[in-house]
Amino acid sequence: PDVRDGLKPVQRRILYAMYKLGIFHNSSYKKSARIVGEVIGKYHPHGDTSVYEALVRMSQTFKMRLPLIDMHGNNGSIDGDGAAAMRYTEARLSQYAEYLLMDLNKKTVGFVPNFDDEEYEPTVLPAKYPALLVNGSTGISAGYATDIPPHNINEIINAVIYRINHPRCTLKEIMKIVKGPDFPTGGIVQGKEEIEKAFKTGKGKVVVKSKTEIVEGEKLNQLVITEIPYEVVKANLVKKMNEAYVAKNVSGIVDIRDESDRHGLRIVVDIKKEANPEYIRDFFFKATDLQVNYSYNMVAIADKRPVCLGLIDALDFYIDHQKEVITNRSNFELKTA
Repeated sequence: PDVRDGLKPVQRRILYAMYKLGIFHNSSYKKSARIVGEVIGKYHPHGDTSVYEALVRMSQTFKMRLPLIDMHGNNGSIDGDGAAAMRYTEARLSQYAEYLLMDLNKKTVGFVPNFDDEEYEPTVLPAKYPALLVNGSTGISAGYATDIPPHNINEIINAVIYRINHPRCTLKEIMKIVKGPDFPTGGIVQGKEEIEKAFKTGKGKVVVKSKTEIVEGEKLNQLVITEIPYEVVKANLVKKMNEAYVAKNVSGIVDIRDESDRHGLRIVVDIKKEANPEYIRDFFFKATDLQVNYSYNMVAIADKRPVCLGLIDALDFYIDHQKEVITNRSNFELKTA
């Protein structure tokens, strides 16, 4: 992803194509196949499946902190189900995406010719909020990989404002505002030293734990899980939990089932009265993805080359980009006036 707007080329091209088609958050939905066709034909001459998968991921609330696409129809689930084929789903831009595209028509960013020199496409979007840190990013390229988790938008915007007002502030001061990552799937993040290390150097390993609760009943005790770590597939997790306790011959477990519904995620483990539910909980933390390590690896394209960034660097690159955008916008409005 680019450090300025937090997008990869395919994502930027999808948003720009939808912007050009006029599919805004308050207009009607358009078939995903129509959007994908536009993107392939004008900006991104690659496979339709890769474009559609990028479109779908931008609409998933359990992957993106602020979804950039508002999609109608089956757009996948936390159980790892794929979305419906693109001829069935329809999409439009979300309001968050429109903030990334705002002022694009005021000569704020550079445009380059597309692959067949018939259209122009933006090299970067104006990005009215630091999308790289808010939505995070993950991916592999030739010789580089990146893993940036999502963060809380209020914290990040407050950090940007603080950084603008105090250009020489330290990481300690920023960390009073940005406490750590904020995953869309919830969970508990542990390891303050590692978060600080990640914010300083761009690399660090934090522990993400499921949110669990032990409920005492008359006949059985229950271990209730209501939040799971980011990017863990729920169906696989429940299956692994079943396999783990059978393989390790853990006594005291009666049943493990997935009780999730439209009100939210819920995995229930029934435990016999005589067994210690805390031991069983800790066993699952150790043996399954109920607790995972998340490794920060904040690599992004800055000044046209891949760089490993700390939090302060990312904020500074974003602020420089905004200065440029607002200068260009002011010059454009001055000329128009």
